Formats: sequence, structure tokens, C-alpha cells
Amino acid sequence: MTAAPSGAARGAAALQVRARGRKPSEIVALLATLRQLPPETRRLILTGLPERVVDALREEWWWQARGGQIEPKGDWRVWAIVAGRGFGKTRAGAEWVSQRAREDPRARIALVGASRDEVGRVMVEGESGILAAARTGEAPRWIASRGLLLFPSGARAYAYSAAQPAQLRGPQHHFAWCDELAKWPRAAAAWDNLMLGLRLGEAPRTIVTTTPQPVPVLKRILALDRCILTRGRTDDNPDCAADFRTAMRMTYGGTRLGRQELDGELLDDLPGALWTRDMLEASRGCPLRRESYQRVVVGVDPPATAQGGCGIVVCGIGRGGTADVLADLSVTGLRPEGWARRVAAAFEAWDAQLVAAEKNQGGEMVEAVLRVADANLPVRLVCAVPGKAARAEPIALRFETGQARLAGAFPELEDELCAMTYGGYEGDGRSPDRADAMVWAMTELFTPPRAEPRIRRL
Repeated sequence: MTAAPSGAARGAAALQVRARGRKPSEIVALLATLRQLPPETRRLILTGLPERVVDALREEWWWQARGGQIEPKGDWRVWAIVAGRGFGKTRAGAEWVSQRAREDPRARIALVGASRDEVGRVMVEGESGILAAARTGEAPRWIASRGLLLFPSGARAYAYSAAQPAQLRGPQHHFAWCDELAKWPRAAAAWDNLMLGLRLGEAPRTIVTTTPQPVPVLKRILALDRCILTRGRTDDNPDCAADFRTAMRMTYGGTRLGRQELDGELLDDLPGALWTRDMLEASRGCPLRRESYQRVVVGVDPPATAQGGCGIVVCGIGRGGTADVLADLSVTGLRPEGWARRVAAAFEAWDAQLVAAEKNQGGEMVEAVLRVADANLPVRLVCAVPGKAARAEPIALRFETGQARLAGAFPELEDELCAMTYGGYEGDGRSPDRADAMVWAMTELFTPPRAEPRIRRL
């Protein structure tokens, strides 16, 4: 018995039928639909079409490009695609350069990479490079020994190494493609020389494709008035192998490396920050067995308003005197009984000995709300004096000296910690509820324990 066709196969057959006898404008609309389909369905549809049609479709970039790969409109001078690995940055750069060469036979294009070898190996000859983007009948000629790429239209592209910025002193160009700028060895000098020579034609333009790193030249470029920024994540590319994406998320999800290389985030350190990204990364480890923690405390920073966030962070200290951040269970927008229940649940789940809660927001009412959730909850109210920076500084020192760690990845908490400076909190305008809650819990753990009355649970 023949198996019933899958949903993807039925969808593919339906789209093929709809395509027969259509006008060009209708075919364009169908291609737009095709672009939105899952890769499996798309492959089934293409398999059922004549070979010459398939070849023609594969060479048309406009319907394959995803949002972040489509050239922006407007009067821009620099288009920066700052995205995670596997997003499709190289393909976007290659297609953009190829289109400029088709449109302008006189075009002189600069191809700049960390080295000339990388220009040839990735930007020109790579699987997503310029040669791979060529259409039928086009045969760009790559002369590796000269670092010269000749397009059929007459346009030319020249390879440059950022390690030798003097090469860019003198040559003039209409367009430029800068790949993986964040890892250029002499980035500032190479960029400046490139920009000073980008003066041919009426509208010289540059595309920058890179994974983000907080290097000065990238931050300077992104701050330009006529720079258009496109961000993207590895997961945004449905054609990137699912197994790769899953493996990378399992290995690096939530870590600084993962947020930078997979999510395309530009993670930087503020001047005078109490915690830096490198410090937190160095402190990251695995949690101990629960019985290895002599004491566990749930830190709570209650919300100031009904719509505010409630910081709930669980920390524990081991027999060796090292304290770990075990969980960030912070919530937003809950009524008092809601966040109080979350605190009680955290206390129970982690078999904690104490809840340390700030009393500045609501005073004794905070304790009353918590006891409604659990009458036997051992609560210590702590006063937020002195300021945030002064309270956080001793805990930051514990992280710096290896006495405090992150037992896992806590991206939102880590963002708040890195926005804590000696002058105060310099975050996004919201209160650092998670960071405050962690500081309360850690402060209690590093304070000599006092006798805590507690009713044993049966």
C-alpha cells in the first residue's frame, strides 16, 4: 500500500499546480510564498519543476533572502550586518557585491578581510562566496596571485588584508565589503584608510559583515549617522542544520560566548563596572550536589509597583566557603500574592534556610505578604542602606577572588551585574531587581550565621 503523502508533499504539489499558466506578476507572488515555507517543503517544490527553472530560481537572490539579508533602503553609507554564526552574513555580502558588479561595469570594489588568504578562501571561493553567487553565464575570474577578481561586466574587485592597512592608502573604490571586521588585526588603521579611498561614484557604500565583539572600531562604525544596523541570530536561518543549532544551544546557550557568537549580541563592559563579562565567565561553573551546600538563602527584591519586577535569586555556600548562584527565578507583573508564592516555592524547592528580603519597598508589609504564602517562612528583612554600589562592591570582590561563582548561565542577571558601577546602576532604566536580590542572598551567606528559628516540616 502506498503511504499517504506528507503535509509538505501536499503543499508542494498544490503550489506547483498553482504555478502553471500564471502571469509573471503572479509567479512573483508565488515565489514570495515559497520563501516563507520550511526548507523541506521548498525542496519538494523545486524537485518537481523543470531543471532550467530550478537553476534560474536558485540564482535569483531576491526571493531567497531573509529579512536581515535584504539591502536596506534609504540614504545610507554603511550597512552593518552584526549577527551570529550561520546567520547568512557571507552570502548576503557576496550577493550584494555581485549585484553592484552587474549594475556598474566601471565599479571598483574593495574586499577586506583579516588576511588576504581569508578574502580568497571565504569571501571569494567559499561556499557562500562571490563565485558561488555567480549566475549561469557569469564566470568571474579570480586571480589569487594578484588578489584580483574580474567580473564579466568589466567590474573589478581587489583583495586587501587588514593586517597591512597601508595597502589601502592610495587606491580608490566605489564600494567595499568588510568581512569579520571585529577580528581584524589592525582594524582602526585599515578602516580609516579604506574610508578615505571610498570616493568614486555618486554614492559610495560599504557592507560590513561580522560577528560582534566590543572592539572600538566596530562601536565607532555603529555610531555613524549613516550606518544602518542589521542584527541576527543563528536560529534565524532555517537552512542552518538543526543538529548544529541544537548542539550549540546545549553547549553555549546563555553564556557570553553563546550570546555573542549565536545571538549576535554586542556585549561590552561599562567604565568602572563592578562585574565584567570576563569576570563572570571565569566564575562560571557547575552546581554542587544539594547536600554539599551548608546553607541556602533566597534573596528577594520586592517590586515597587504592581507592574514592577520582583527579584528572586537562590544562592548557596559550600563547605569550602565558596558561594554559588543557583537559580534566578525573578518575575515581572505579578500581584503581591503571586510573587510571594514564587518565593515560597523557591524556598521549598531548594530546601533553603532563610529568605532575605529588602524592606524598603513596603516595610513590614513585605514580611506579611510572604507569610500569607507560607506562615512558617523564616524571613529576615534587610535595609537598603547604603546605596546599591556600596552594597554590591563586597560581593563583586568575592567573584573577583573566586569566592563566589555562577553555577550556570543567567543572562538577564548577568546583564544587570555588568551595569553595576562604582557610581551606581547604569542599566536600561529599570531597577536591577535580580542583581539586588543576588546581593542580599550573597551578603547573608558571607555573614556569620545566626540562630534561625524554624519549624521542621514533616
